[in-house]
Amino acid sequence: MTLNDYQAGARRTAIYPSSQNIIYPTLGLSGEAGEVADKVKKVIRDNNQEFTADRKREIALELGDVLWYAASLAHDLGYTLDEVAQMNLDKLASRMNRGKIHGSGDER
Repeated sequence: MTLNDYQAGARRTAIYPSSQNIIYPTLGLSGEAGEVADKVKKVIRDNNQEFTADRKREIALELGDVLWYAASLAHDLGYTLDEVAQMNLDKLASRMNRGKIHGSGDER
């Protein structure tokens, strides 16, 4: 499966008002990323920092939700996931080539 194949599949289950394009998936993305962080936190708190196969699977399922919202947001912005992924790799390669891979800020 390609990223674009996934995005097309995700679109078939994207049910939210068109008046909320961009906004709805952005809020969902933030919430689901928080759920990923919460699952990891609970491994530290409840599981003696042991990432068992079951815990990893739970986290992976939440990552799937993150991916769904990222795919929906990309669509609402007018991009395919392949385009977003390529833009990210291009940005990182540029930073690496300019010796700016470390640090912070979007325009480094």
